[in-house]
Amino acid sequence: MNVLSLSATFPYPPARGGTQVRTFNLIKYLNQFHAVTLVTQRDTNVTDEEIEALRGYVRELVVFDRVPATAATPFEKARRFSAFLAGGTPPSVLSYRSNEMQAWVDAAVASGKYDAMTCEHSVNEIFVRPQWRQHLKTVVNVHSSIFGTCRQQLETGAAERPLRDRLNLPLLFRYENRYCQKFSSIVVTTPEDGAQMKFFSPDSRITVIPNGVDLDLFPLRSHDRGGRQLTFVGAMDNIANIDAVTFLATEIFPRVKSQYPDATLMLVGSKPVPEVQQLGDIPGVTVTGRVPSMADYLHRATVCVVSMRIGYGIKNKTLEAMAAGTPVVGSDSGLEGLNVDGEGVPLRALRANRVEEYVRSIERLFEDSQLRETLSQNARSYVETQFTWERAGQLYERAISAS
Repeated sequence: MNVLSLSATFPYPPARGGTQVRTFNLIKYLNQFHAVTLVTQRDTNVTDEEIEALRGYVRELVVFDRVPATAATPFEKARRFSAFLAGGTPPSVLSYRSNEMQAWVDAAVASGKYDAMTCEHSVNEIFVRPQWRQHLKTVVNVHSSIFGTCRQQLETGAAERPLRDRLNLPLLFRYENRYCQKFSSIVVTTPEDGAQMKFFSPDSRITVIPNGVDLDLFPLRSHDRGGRQLTFVGAMDNIANIDAVTFLATEIFPRVKSQYPDATLMLVGSKPVPEVQQLGDIPGVTVTGRVPSMADYLHRATVCVVSMRIGYGIKNKTLEAMAAGTPVVGSDSGLEGLNVDGEGVPLRALRANRVEEYVRSIERLFEDSQLRETLSQNARSYVETQFTWERAGQLYERAISAS
């Protein structure tokens, strides 16, 4: 098949994480069996070398410049909300709009050359015409539900602007319900997201395809270093991660350090915003910024704490820690979509949601080297059999072929 794939976020290098790693690996696999034309956008951080490198993984690469963001003045914010209210599309999605890219996609579909179209992340739906579903396989790869994420942030008190988000919530419900109707097939990362999308679009085929891990980039650690080092890995400009590390550093870690004065906490990830940088002032906490290898920091850690309170879908950071063999203590959100505990299930991670539960689980792992080894081996085996990009790619190829 000839497949036209849309990704307004430039999906390279995959080491940047986020949406890039999923998009890159699925497109890379798909191109082995079909001719993939990838249409994407570049911002000022994308280099010519990265464009040339990405070109080697698809049949054709078409790159447009990202439209520069305008200043968010009070007037502009009011204008954007009015446009959202009237037009039904969130400002965050409209920011990807490109008339030049839209014209190219329109012409490509009109040419009749393509058998299927994929949207790599739901924001790319903005380039899809509703009528295309009648004569073209249309697939949206939903990394997470926008409505579900907003609702969760309000319920957990983690919303950055609660008043705005309360106003936006019914509009986001209307938006996701509308855009889902454009697609003959919807791909999600977890059963929870699948249920949400099924509610929006009962007639669409829903396929659950979890994220994966590059096992070469995240090899199993050679040994347990012991010690008292906690770590959290992830992009430090992401609102869900900002909330998680703030919770970890200010509420969980002080309780741990009171019991273990030599305990340390490493917050590892690129683009730490000022409020994350300030966490480095807490005794025992280090904010690293971007590092050459996440795996190296995971291998040094005694425990990886995935203290997520918001966010839908399988977390790459959790899978990467499990692949590296680092014992994980995670919340329900941090462990979403993963079968890590319960009756008949080998113990692969410890679950915690309240501060007391985190502290208790971390103390158990500090004191019990055999428990650390059990989690390390069980988690690695689980990832090797269920969460490789090869397996995710196979499922994705089937979903597109069957659409």
